Amino acid sequence: MVERGRVALEAVWWESGEGAPAVGYIDQRAIPREVRREFARDAGGVVEAIATLAVRGAPAIGVFGAYGVALVRALHGAPSGNERVRQEAMRIRAARPTAVNLAWAVDRMLRADGALAEAIAIHEEQRAVDRAIGAHGAELLPAEGAVLTHCNTGGLATAGFGTALGVIIAAHDAGKRLHVLVDETRPLLQGARLTTFELAAAGVPATLIVDGAAAAAMRDKKIAAVIVGADRIARNGDTANKIGTYGVAIAAAYHGIPFYVAAPRSTIDFALRDGSGIIIEERAADEVRKFGGVATAPEDVPVYNPAFDVTPARLVAGIITEYGVARPPYEVSLPALETRPALAVLERAAP
Repeated sequence: MVERGRVALEAVWWESGEGAPAVGYIDQRAIPREVRREFARDAGGVVEAIATLAVRGAPAIGVFGAYGVALVRALHGAPSGNERVRQEAMRIRAARPTAVNLAWAVDRMLRADGALAEAIAIHEEQRAVDRAIGAHGAELLPAEGAVLTHCNTGGLATAGFGTALGVIIAAHDAGKRLHVLVDETRPLLQGARLTTFELAAAGVPATLIVDGAAAAAMRDKKIAAVIVGADRIARNGDTANKIGTYGVAIAAAYHGIPFYVAAPRSTIDFALRDGSGIIIEERAADEVRKFGGVATAPEDVPVYNPAFDVTPARLVAGIITEYGVARPPYEVSLPALETRPALAVLERAAP
């Protein structure tokens, strides 16, 4: 949830009203020019919003996908066991291949018969998870100093309060005097457009840098920590995140700077032994050949445009989840999380 002044901006939400049900979302492609609220009114609309990055961020597309399955069930007036509902749900599940949260949420919805109550529960749980990640991660950041982040991991990306960015904001709210170096995150500028927007809303000082300046900033700006999110984490700690993360991790290791990953348990793919099994989405060449619709390269130049890369676990100092900070060896610490009770269960059991 993005706080802009006194106005809370929900990244995604269920819309019932007087007409047909829909799933509402903030079109992230329009930020920072405007906050544009749109609606997906069927499975095709949900898929399009995810595929075009109108809704993006691994946890956010998981929540959005859950609402999408609830929408399909409402439109067809049938439980998830209905073949039409199942087919539409699988279309949603396949909208983007790398982030595991989407598949996790859709599968959970199908097991729960696609009920709206389950989608609402997934959304509420994400908010609680984000708060816990923020609290655990804030303890890792210095009392004052500079931190660097890559891509966007705030409330827009999680439909809650944020993962890596939520950690930074939680530390700021706790009185830590931080200054954030924000990679612009080519080619779609999620850092420049979204992260700076969210940090400004939270009152956290930030400086925007081009991606190629990250290593120089580590050398010259006394960066104390790097913290990023994740789209899929293998059980050995190999982490898929926005393209460019791997290079940032290498630079951090060279400069002796701790590199942290913040992500919910739902981002960990316990079925994957290591990062070699993570499917990396490749996107359209014109995302690189053009900028704002204007050609910046010859129209026929070949383009390699992976949306993500995989950072080896050996470069990761800690993985911050709702259960605390997992440390190496991740082959031990991460699988131990698979059978932990859900955070909501732990909260209910707390005195």
